[in-house]
Amino acid sequence: MKKNSVIKKLNLIRVISCLAVLFYHVGLLKGGYLAVCTFFVLTGYLAILSNHKKENFSLKDYYLKRIKKIYLPLIIVLFTTIGVLTILPKIEYLNYKQEVLSILGGYNNFWQLNAKLDYFVRYISSPFMHLWYIAIILQFELFFPIIYLLFHKMERKVHRTLPIVVTFMISVISYIGFYKLVGSNQLMTAYYHTLTRLFSLFLGMFIGLIHTSYKPFIIKSEILGNLLFYIYLGILFVFFIIIDFQSSFFPISMLLVTIISMRMISYSRIEKKETSTFDILINEISKISYEIYLVQYPVIFIFQNTKSILKIPSIIVVTFILSIILHRVFHKTKKNKIIQILLCLMLVLTTIYGGIQFIISKDNTKEMKQLEKDLENNRLIIEKRQEEFMKRQQQEQDDWESVLKDIENNEKDLENTVRNLNIVGIGDSIMELAVNDLIKEFPNGYFDAKTNRRPSQVNALLEELKSKNLLSNVILFNVGTNGEFYQKYTDQIMETLGDRMVFWVNATNADYDDFNDRLYALKEKYSNIHIIDWVSVANAHPEYLISDKVHPTVYGCKIYAQTIFQAILKDYQDELERQKEIKLKEHQQEEEKKITFIGNDLLLGLYEYMEEDYPNAKFMIDSNFSYQSLKNKMKEEKMNHNLVFVFDKKADLTSEDYLKLLESYQDYNIFIIDLDNRIKIKESNIKIISIKEVILNDKDNTIDGIHLTEKGNQLLKKIMKEEIPGE
Repeated sequence: MKKNSVIKKLNLIRVISCLAVLFYHVGLLKGGYLAVCTFFVLTGYLAILSNHKKENFSLKDYYLKRIKKIYLPLIIVLFTTIGVLTILPKIEYLNYKQEVLSILGGYNNFWQLNAKLDYFVRYISSPFMHLWYIAIILQFELFFPIIYLLFHKMERKVHRTLPIVVTFMISVISYIGFYKLVGSNQLMTAYYHTLTRLFSLFLGMFIGLIHTSYKPFIIKSEILGNLLFYIYLGILFVFFIIIDFQSSFFPISMLLVTIISMRMISYSRIEKKETSTFDILINEISKISYEIYLVQYPVIFIFQNTKSILKIPSIIVVTFILSIILHRVFHKTKKNKIIQILLCLMLVLTTIYGGIQFIISKDNTKEMKQLEKDLENNRLIIEKRQEEFMKRQQQEQDDWESVLKDIENNEKDLENTVRNLNIVGIGDSIMELAVNDLIKEFPNGYFDAKTNRRPSQVNALLEELKSKNLLSNVILFNVGTNGEFYQKYTDQIMETLGDRMVFWVNATNADYDDFNDRLYALKEKYSNIHIIDWVSVANAHPEYLISDKVHPTVYGCKIYAQTIFQAILKDYQDELERQKEIKLKEHQQEEEKKITFIGNDLLLGLYEYMEEDYPNAKFMIDSNFSYQSLKNKMKEEKMNHNLVFVFDKKADLTSEDYLKLLESYQDYNIFIIDLDNRIKIKESNIKIISIKEVILNDKDNTIDGIHLTEKGNQLLKKIMKEEIPGE
């Protein structure tokens, strides 16, 4: 078997994994992060394979080789990136002091854990977030010689299978720890921690030890071997395409990708084809795969706020160009030596410049720690406030339900209420005939009816009843059929009654034809007068009246009393409905004043400045809000009529994201704080509040390009108070 026959397939695995990670970082492959498992397997495998045939294992040679291959390119990328960022306008990366030290010290994965950075968020807060992986590689390379020499001793003193068993057991323990941490919602700890990622590295060593200690099982049929290799490769592609980090299959997919990578390595050893053009291309990309990984995130960081359809192609092209340049510096070529020298000189100068900038730069760690402390204090305040808010909200809901229940009970009991009224009826012979029927309808009523009673006689009777405290709040009149219906009499009556409810029955065939007209005119003058339309009932049923077309028959008296009862009941129903509408309107107005603030750390830092202006507002704050998590949260929670979105750049919400989120909120008032004039929405209910010109152009108002200082928060508070209505 040729040496190149092994390398070709391994190169293909390396290139596929390299591109998968790159495409994940630019947002094209949601499962591309899984390829890191493949890199770990390759690292462990090649570490064993490359040192197996060496008769004398030299620690010095090993570390010098790793320094040249891994550490020096890392240093160049670090300080060149810093140098470039200091001269580029509108690129804020101010907190690199401690981060760069962690990268140089090989513990960046732990630093990122302590800094609570999330590798899976869409917003890139650092150009070096991907170097957690390099930190684990550096830690592995530091301890591998010790492990390797220990394995050799095990083989000599005990048995050659012992290192194989040990690597396998360490892998199992590591994966169990990884799985449990993911299950306990400690995703980033599981993903970043060295001990929980050892399973891929040690399984790579495991397969390497098997291949070097024993003859590996190889399928003799080259066709079948290739078929299985590409089947595994196809499965790997599927994982890279569909397994999002939020998937329930995330932990098991990490293990499966590791195992698939091991199987592909085994099948790569049976490739025997001659080198083709495709192999040459794969080989060239494989050579710069490490450089591609190093430079891609700084390039993405610089391009992340670019809004262009060429953004992703530009990132990929620039990444490849810079990777080739970086590779050429460390690998001598017979051709174009002058170009290589110039490239080397350019990188040395930029590295020195970046190093100087790093040394003289201000360490913002203290300010950032204070900011974290302030944010944490605000989180605690908000948690306590949320408890109070929930109690207050529940109390408001209980009070409103109590009001509705009272209205509902009143509606149910209204007929009994009207029937039990202490009504006072004053009338002429028409009422006199129907007194018994009226008493049946109003058992608690008092009725004073007399034949030929005239309107001029009514006020004296009212005064008498009033003096005896017999004048209730509901008065029924059936007078006006006899004698003139003069205004002076009615004014006296209404003055005596004050604001009591007055029900006045109109008349058929009154002595004066304009009686009913005058009665309706009286109603226009006094709002507490309600007319009972007996005329319409009598005209529709002439049989209810005797021959004089004035007085009711025996049955007519019953209908007369029922008509009065139903009219008074209807009026009470109308009044209750009016009160209900008033209550509903008042409740609706109160609801429409309520505000829900939704945001991440920008809102969290602003909270203490807003509490006074919006004491009853609802706050939904999550430092790691993304489009999907925000969408889910808005479905779970009740949103108030006024929605205010206060997000910094970390959320990376676009105009399209907001429009999708707000599809169901077209009747709401929406306010969106826009940091950099990139939200373009023209919906009538959505107001974009741009603060770029007021705040973000003033560097004194920002610490890290994301959060605001006290001055910045005060300015933003002022803008919001002017633009957003109070509660």
